[in-house]
Amino acid sequence: MQPFTTHKGKVAVLNRTNVDTDQIIPKQFLKRIEKTGYGRFAFFDWRYLPDGSENPEFELNQEKSKGATILLAGENFGCGSSREHAPWALSDYGFKAILAPSYADIFHQNCLKNGLLPITLEQAVLDLIREKSNAEGFELTVNLEKQEITDQNGLVQTFDVDPYWKDMLLHGKDEIDLTLHYDNQIKHYEETRRASFL
Repeated sequence: MQPFTTHKGKVAVLNRTNVDTDQIIPKQFLKRIEKTGYGRFAFFDWRYLPDGSENPEFELNQEKSKGATILLAGENFGCGSSREHAPWALSDYGFKAILAPSYADIFHQNCLKNGLLPITLEQAVLDLIREKSNAEGFELTVNLEKQEITDQNGLVQTFDVDPYWKDMLLHGKDEIDLTLHYDNQIKHYEETRRASFL
C-alpha cells in the first residue's frame, strides 16, 4: 500500500444515511479477483441511467464533485454485507479519505486494511464542511500524523484514529507486510520446532 501521511483534495458530498455496500459496489460486479478496476462500478445504480449514461441528478456526477478525493458521507456509511470490494471501489474511484458521523464496523476495518482513511466527525463539523465545500476552489488537507483536518480558511479539526492503524497507514503497511516483518523469527521457530521432532 502507499503510505498515507498528508492528503489535500477536493470534497464530494454524498448526503445520504445508511449507504450500504451493495450501493457502493453492487453484487453483479464482485466476480473480479483483482483489487483494481472497481472504480467505474462504484455507486453504479445511482450513478448511471438505464441507457448507460451518467445520471445528472446523482451527487458525484455533478461538476462540483468531479475529481474529488475526499468523500463526505452520512451516518452508518458502509452498512450491509461485509464485502471488502466496497473500499476497493472507493479507492479505485479516487477517494483517499472518508468523513462521516459513523460507519459500519466491518466496513471501517476494511477501509483501514486497504489504505482508505475513514474519519469520524461530529455532525456539526460535517455540516460546516459541507457548507464550505460549495465554495469555488475549496479543499481540505488531512494530516494523519497530526490527526488534523484543515482548510485554506482557518478550519482546524482534530480527529481520533487507532494508534495501530495510524502506524500501519503512515508506513503503507497491511497485515501481510506486518507478518513478513517477522519472517526471520517465523523461520527460526519453524526450524526449532522441526528439530524438536527429529
